[in-house]
Amino acid sequence: QLYREARECLTLLSQRLGSQKFFFGDSPASLDALVFSRLAPLMKAKLPNGKLQQHLKSLQNLCNYCTSILSLYFPWDGGESCDPLSGAPRAAGADGGEAEEDPHKRRKQLLSVLVGLAAMLGYAFLSGIVSIQRGGVGPAGRQPVALEEEEEEE
Repeated sequence: QLYREARECLTLLSQRLGSQKFFFGDSPASLDALVFSRLAPLMKAKLPNGKLQQHLKSLQNLCNYCTSILSLYFPWDGGESCDPLSGAPRAAGADGGEAEEDPHKRRKQLLSVLVGLAAMLGYAFLSGIVSIQRGGVGPAGRQPVALEEEEEEE
């Protein structure tokens, strides 16, 4: 019964929207935000039972409504196929991999590692964990002692 009522609700929303871009004309209102917040997850999520998702995709105007809002306000997310026979969203790339999602993914990863490394080295130098000493007389007026000489002294 819950599925039947949800399907009826989607059908009524589709009838109310008709051929308009938004529910109250050409500009979005708070009702559009509310309806989109309920329809977008239903359209995009992978559900164990896709009956309601199939019904939403069969209502072409609601599907186009969601796709246009996604492309207008969330261009990085992209739209999804409104094909009612398509149970799964489109693949990110031609091979179905995630390589096409972000062409600069490797560069960003490398840059973040380098920034992290620079921050750690900077902290080590500034806190005195690591210091660089020049050859010659040390800070206390002593000559630096080699490791072997230090062991012999002990």
